[in-house]
Amino acid sequence: MSTHIPESDPQTPVSAAVHALGWPDAAREMAFDHWLKSLAQSHGLAPDSVCIASADASFRRYFRARTANGSCILMDAPPDKENNPAFVQIAQLFGQAGLRVPRVLQWDETHGFMLLDDLGTHTMMQMLDTADQPMRHSLFEQATDALLLLQQASRPDILPVYDNALLHRELMLFPQWYVAQHKQVLLDNEQLNRLQTVFERVIAHNLAAPQVFVHRDFMPRNLMVGSSSNASPVLGVLDFQDAVYGPITYDIASLMRDAFVSWDEDVCLDVTVRYWEKARRQGLLDFEDWHQDFGAFYRAVEWMGLQRHLKVAGIFARLGIRDGKPKYLADTPRFIAYLRSTASRYRELFPLLRLIDQIEDTSSAVGFSFGRL
Repeated sequence: MSTHIPESDPQTPVSAAVHALGWPDAAREMAFDHWLKSLAQSHGLAPDSVCIASADASFRRYFRARTANGSCILMDAPPDKENNPAFVQIAQLFGQAGLRVPRVLQWDETHGFMLLDDLGTHTMMQMLDTADQPMRHSLFEQATDALLLLQQASRPDILPVYDNALLHRELMLFPQWYVAQHKQVLLDNEQLNRLQTVFERVIAHNLAAPQVFVHRDFMPRNLMVGSSSNASPVLGVLDFQDAVYGPITYDIASLMRDAFVSWDEDVCLDVTVRYWEKARRQGLLDFEDWHQDFGAFYRAVEWMGLQRHLKVAGIFARLGIRDGKPKYLADTPRFIAYLRSTASRYRELFPLLRLIDQIEDTSSAVGFSFGRL
């Protein structure tokens, strides 16, 4: 699978299709062009057909090209910036779990180029834009079915652990990047202590949950809808290279508290309770009273979502400020709304709510929840 493609002759002209993709330097552009031409013989790929498929918040880029049997995906992931061995390992692991993930057909490990299966051109997010209620219901059912396949295959000592240190490191992105850099607010010692107290409470609460394989970015833009000829009812799964072993509540919280679209509370409740019904039947929720009390489980999902919202608000601020990707800043109000909504329902989170009101110069109405709906 892993191959080393020798450097091309610097005098060899780069094809127009490759040049149009945009490259940070000529050496990487030429290396990709040479690798692409090698695939023409080994995989029937048409080099002149390569075009941009998508890009994400990392340094990875994806291209699509025609092959003799359809199309393929080409990934450009600089090895000094992306953990490509993890991508290959987790693709195999998730595939063994029964998920539809792209197969790694060839890997130039030196340069960080991969040839992958093409899982389709339509994301679940795109389909939801025009879906009626039955279609939306079907798509979310397929998404939770894929999630349950992953969780049932879970076992320890395979993936990195989503432990206290990692959770805390992620939470600190909020004061470091969202508060200090984006909002230009300097927290005093009392505010910092209050924030740390809430962080410790959230981490302890989330780490108490049962542990499973966690995708860590399980949301509609990373789920692919197959063509009508694909008999599999399970959505394709992308962007899994940061997977860990952690709280079972994380991925369902990611799915229903999306980074790029907000669902009404009744939709969130409906999908989550359907997931809960399936998960408890499979014995995944034999913890405290989760298997019989949806309210207790939903409370845990909200607390896990709170951790993710704090993290992603910080990440999106960092993307805009440090990485020159300002479009992500437009979605930060969504996360502040998520945070205020959740924090207003639980007395233990009121200190965070007051702090957010100070940072945002807003005021909140609060309601009580004690883990029962």
